[in-house]
Amino acid sequence: MSLDYLQSLAERIFTKGVDKSEGSLPSLHVFRREKTSNFEVMVYNPVICLILQGGKEIHIGSQSVTLARGDALLVSHDLPVTSTITEASPDMPYLALILSLDLGIIRGLYEQVGEAVKDVTDARSLCAGVADPIWLEPLARYLRLVNNPLEAQVLGPLILKEIHFQLLMSPIGGMLRNLLSVDSHASRIAKAIRRIRTDFRDPLIVADLAQLVSMSQSSFHEHFKSVTGTTPLQYQKDLRMIEARRLLEGGAGSVSAAGFEVGYESPTHFSRDYSRKFGCSPKHHLTQAYARSL
Repeated sequence: MSLDYLQSLAERIFTKGVDKSEGSLPSLHVFRREKTSNFEVMVYNPVICLILQGGKEIHIGSQSVTLARGDALLVSHDLPVTSTITEASPDMPYLALILSLDLGIIRGLYEQVGEAVKDVTDARSLCAGVADPIWLEPLARYLRLVNNPLEAQVLGPLILKEIHFQLLMSPIGGMLRNLLSVDSHASRIAKAIRRIRTDFRDPLIVADLAQLVSMSQSSFHEHFKSVTGTTPLQYQKDLRMIEARRLLEGGAGSVSAAGFEVGYESPTHFSRDYSRKFGCSPKHHLTQAYARSL
């Protein structure tokens, strides 16, 4: 399966700036940009991202990943990341296929493949490598369903299961293999992550999270950092900063209001953390938002 063919399918899906896959293929999206970007912060949910043209850099904690045409990025957990599009132009736009992963499909394969795979000790929740033709082929078949709603409804789930299986068994699927069992450390950390994301505005008590996932505090810290590349407290702070920036760039009433909204009691503490994260004060982004609205 050639990248040129996949690129032609993606270009046909993304016409006039509209991603037509969002209707009949809700788990798949085409991302296209004609210019490079500054560093952006966001939360990646579990996905597989295939770069068809252009380049991108992604940072999480101390880990850095550079992606070019033909590379794939697999994300197994919800991760706050910093990313930037490094190669894009009107003539050669950045183009990527993004398929949301369904951990329910992964775990549904446990009875069939559970005994055939073992936990991968050095697996990462954000893993990149050259795309494997073995899962590119069913991905192309999935893309071809975009203009046929009936086939998408009948065949789509079967092809998605095939894609998930091939990714599970691929070189970049180590953390997915670790997620097969609901009792694995990777699955327990995923449960803790869901709790932090739901309650990120509230004070974080590590002992409560460790109890939630039936781990000692020391074991919880170790496995949380192994999966996410950061500590639980830093993970929560990153979530708060991402939401605060969204509020400020959307024209939040004031810096203090944004800080209180994401869980800070001290505006000074909020401004200090924000400046450390983004290299500028929260007032800077709020002022930019006001300027754009004029």
